[in-house]
Amino acid sequence: MRNESRLLVFLRAPREGQVKTRLAREIGPVAALEAYRTLLQRTLDAAADFGAVELRFTPADALPLVEPLLRPGWTAVAQGDGDLGVRLDSAFRDAFRDGFQRVMVVGSDCPEIGPEDLSQADERLSEIDVVLGPAQDGGYWLLGLRRPASFLFRDMPWSTPGVFAETVRRVESAGLRLGRLRELADVDTAADWRRWLERARPG
Repeated sequence: MRNESRLLVFLRAPREGQVKTRLAREIGPVAALEAYRTLLQRTLDAAADFGAVELRFTPADALPLVEPLLRPGWTAVAQGDGDLGVRLDSAFRDAFRDGFQRVMVVGSDCPEIGPEDLSQADERLSEIDVVLGPAQDGGYWLLGLRRPASFLFRDMPWSTPGVFAETVRRVESAGLRLGRLRELADVDTAADWRRWLERARPG
């Protein structure tokens, strides 16, 4: 059941000059902010019917910008200090401490995530230990766990093409059952953004 699951959405507050910095170098900070708002909104729309959703935001002083994004029953918590691995580990541990049996995390860079992707991940996680959604850039767009797994976050080569492969290696080395979801594309560059706009265009 959905009330046994929490979905964590990792996001940056929508502030000009502080989001999609690679994209901003190519199209400017104002256009990059608008692109980010679009990407984030699509992620939140996909999560609309999920149930227990927590927005994990950064920086810590951005709650006034994040609160308008909340929907009934959702919560918002600052990511805290540390590198991405530390912050992910903390978010998962908090969710399990709150009593959830299945916990998943997504970012806000993958506009093709749909409600069906989240439902499928949750269903598969009821039967196996770990679910992973591979991203075309070598990372992952979703990670789901049944229990805390700090070893998946320590000393990980974040923001490199080796994240997904290294995560799979660690899961398999631990003897955990792994389920893979469909591969999706993140939007990080102007070329990524143009390709997605072309795919999203009606007809």
